[in-house]
Amino acid sequence: MVGLILPSGWDDKPQIIGFKQQRPTVAKGSALNSAQRSGLVVSSESKGAGQNHGPADHQRIAKLDRDDAPKPPEKIGVDVGKAVATARMAIKNQDGKSMTQKELATAVNAQPSAITDLEAGRAIPDQQLLAKLERKLNIKLRGAKATIGAPLHPPKKK
Repeated sequence: MVGLILPSGWDDKPQIIGFKQQRPTVAKGSALNSAQRSGLVVSSESKGAGQNHGPADHQRIAKLDRDDAPKPPEKIGVDVGKAVATARMAIKNQDGKSMTQKELATAVNAQPSAITDLEAGRAIPDQQLLAKLERKLNIKLRGAKATIGAPLHPPKKK
């Protein structure tokens, strides 16, 4: 069988199409020593050596995958939810009834479920929503834990 010779570059060896490249043979023991003495190109590694761990290898990989999983975002504190609920209940309408979660959500242009999750402590912190709620309820919802629920604009000291 005659192969076709294609030049692949200026300094490269020509590739011969139709023939397989010869791989170095794997030698062990005395054959390896004699091949090394004579200067032949011989590979001494065996395929898959040192990797026969069995199912423990898969368990280790699975453990690494579990550890590298992204962490879920932190939820808002329960103290913020309690502060929102108490401030919302303190606001009364014309009939003397306290503000509902739906009314508060409409006032700050948010979903009612967002207010429910916020009061329950299940919400992911949304700085825009917290800023709107701070202005509407006139309480601090961000910052140090000691200041959460405090009036947004306390009376000035003279």
